[in-house]
This record gives sequence, C-alpha cells and structure tokens, in this order.
Amino acid sequence: MPCPGRTKQHSDRAQNGPRRTTARRHPVRLLMIAPPGAGKGTQASRIAAHFGIPHIAIGDLLRSHVARGTDLGRAVRRHLDCGSLAPDDIVLEMVREEFIAAKATGVGYVLDGYPRTPAQAETLSQMAAELGMAPDVALHLRADDDEVVRRLLSRAATEHRQDDTEPVIRRRLALYHRLTSPVLDRYARHDILLSVDGMRTPDQVTTTILDALEFVEAMPSIDPALVDPVAAVS
Repeated sequence: MPCPGRTKQHSDRAQNGPRRTTARRHPVRLLMIAPPGAGKGTQASRIAAHFGIPHIAIGDLLRSHVARGTDLGRAVRRHLDCGSLAPDDIVLEMVREEFIAAKATGVGYVLDGYPRTPAQAETLSQMAAELGMAPDVALHLRADDDEVVRRLLSRAATEHRQDDTEPVIRRRLALYHRLTSPVLDRYARHDILLSVDGMRTPDQVTTTILDALEFVEAMPSIDPALVDPVAAVS
C-alpha cells in the first residue's frame, strides 16, 4: 500500500483498481511542473494543441502584458526596471484573467510555469476554486539533474549564454527542488499529481502524457492520480 501523501509513479499500479471519484464533466485543466531543461514548454504546447485548450505560459503572459501596455503590464515594467521580479499578486491577477476567459468559452487550460512555491500554490488554489476552475491534474515531468545540466549547457553553448555555467545551473536546480518539493507533496495529498519520466525523447514523453490524459477523459470517474500511463499505452 502506498504511503499517505505520495503519488503513484507511472510504473506502479493500483492493486484494487483506480479509486472512484465524481464524474468529470469539464475539459482538461492542467498544471505543468518540471525543472528547467526538462522540456516542459514543449509538452505543454503539445497538450494544449491536442485538447484544444489555451497554453498559459507565465513568461509569455508577462511579456504580452508589458508589450500591450496593460495596467498589469505597466506594473510589471516598474518592477523589472528596478531589477526585481513581478510580484505574485500581479502574476496571479494575470492568471485569473486567463482562467475567466477560458471559462467563458467552455475550455480548460494548461498552466505552464506557475505555481513554483507553496505560497503560490495556496493562492492559486483559492483563486481557481472561487472561479470553479480548479486543476484536474498536476503533471510532473521527472528529470535527472545530470541530464538537465547537460541539456542546459548544450543550449547555453548554442545560444551563447555565457552566464549559464554548470555551477549556476546546479544552484538553480537546487532552488527548484527546495521550492517545488512541498508543491508536489501538496498535489499528491490532493490526489491530482501525475508523475511522468521526462528523460525519454520528446515524442515518447508526449505519447505517454496524451495517452494517460485521454485514458482519464475516457473514464470519467477515474481519479487521475491513480492512473498508470504505462497501462494506457501498453
């Protein structure tokens, strides 16, 4: 029996079958969680295209608001000009607008790049619940740190990013693990965490993810946290 608060890895199976929950009557609402270099953006774009739902990428969203000169964009610009990051409350308001637009058109979403901390996960949960847009699945791409470092160093060489040295990348990964571990635990406790091996080829990862999500959609009363993606593709 799995330990309380732990998600089923996709190589495990539920001995007595998937747990039954209430029927799913809405489109996919998905959070993407992965370290840098794990291919999160690529997979998020493919999921969004497959299910016909918006890909809400936080970096793109911030740049769009700044470029369009919205009230939120001007607020972000003031922080960027001072050398600081956009505050969580501004980012959350941008995400709220995207959720409202998605709900108005009857679609779900793929939220890419948020939340990254326990505090962000808590405020996002409250906001999404208020809108009736709570996520169905928190998709975690597992990645080996050494492979991630290799990928990012290769990208840095190609794109001439001199600041992306191995010590810098490893510090970023250490920070990611420290902040994200409690976020993953939170979604495991809420039974929506789906963990997938992100170290295979992009096409193999996409196939596993889409088959798992389609399996969940095809069986409306299945808890996504207990779906075995391997079973869906085997």
